Amino acid sequence: MIHRSKAPLRIGLAGGGTDVSPYCDLYGGAILNATISLYAYANIEPIPEKKIILQALDRKEEQQFDAGRELPIDGRLDLLKGVYNKIRKVYGLPDAGFKLSTFVDAPAGSGLGTSSTLVVALIGAFSEMLRLPLGEYDIAQLAYDIERRELNMAGGRQDQYASTFGGVNYMEFFANDKVIVNPLRIKREYLFELENNLTLYYTSTSRESAKIIEKQTQNVVNKKDRSIEAMHQLKQQAQMMKEALLTGRVNEIGEILDFGFRQKKEMAEGISNSLMEDIYETAKKAGASGGKISGAGGGGFMVFYCPDNSKYAVIEALKDFGGYVKHYQFVNHGLTTWTI
Repeated sequence: MIHRSKAPLRIGLAGGGTDVSPYCDLYGGAILNATISLYAYANIEPIPEKKIILQALDRKEEQQFDAGRELPIDGRLDLLKGVYNKIRKVYGLPDAGFKLSTFVDAPAGSGLGTSSTLVVALIGAFSEMLRLPLGEYDIAQLAYDIERRELNMAGGRQDQYASTFGGVNYMEFFANDKVIVNPLRIKREYLFELENNLTLYYTSTSRESAKIIEKQTQNVVNKKDRSIEAMHQLKQQAQMMKEALLTGRVNEIGEILDFGFRQKKEMAEGISNSLMEDIYETAKKAGASGGKISGAGGGGFMVFYCPDNSKYAVIEALKDFGGYVKHYQFVNHGLTTWTI
């Protein structure tokens, strides 16, 4: 018997960074994102030995431990260990052995929410195995607690909720861990047009998002007006994006993304760099009307809105930078679990 789960990664379209404390605690945050057909997978397979075998198959990492003990957080497979430790502490686990294996369709540090999505998938696999009565908000909040509080990894809140709920969502973030997920009923033809025109480009560089987010957090703590005003503008961008999608003003999305690109760079040092600026300007010269850095910035994926069939010229122009285009589709489902 194998317990499986899969949770979708996301593209953040607007408001990125306003889900990070203390900004959202003080001012309230708003983000619009959409889940895509790239996933984090988790599998739990019972084994006869009283061992816990952890495997990150995409990263070719493995560790083994005796069953029935807390696992050490030491920089290796910490996300797997953190979820195991929390589930064991709160819900209990049998002393029997099992193999816990994971795989993610995008590299770590790529800006698509890989770490948080993996935590959601891991919780899903344990929830399936133990038949835990957890709702969507419960799972997302538990994932946030494990990653941000148990493991002390800096970051926001959108990824846990995006991968759990799935679809296109306008999310609001407040103090005291209050989150409201508003699913958007976007006409199919609008969503198809968005999917057709959005190009997802991997820069072939990754980054440690925690360091950038820590700078962003410090700017809010130190009341740096320029950074805080940029976050206010990004929150407004999420509202603009929501209205454009719901009313079918799809070709305004490039300009809305471009507005956000300029604001996001003001949030913290390191969000953009010379390579990403060159890629962005090249894409715009080739026909893109706007774009964004996915996730915290500094590397990873970039997204470009390419109207009027300009995406083919944009893809061609970006070939010189050594990255690649990742094909995807939007998906409506969030975390999915099953047993075979």
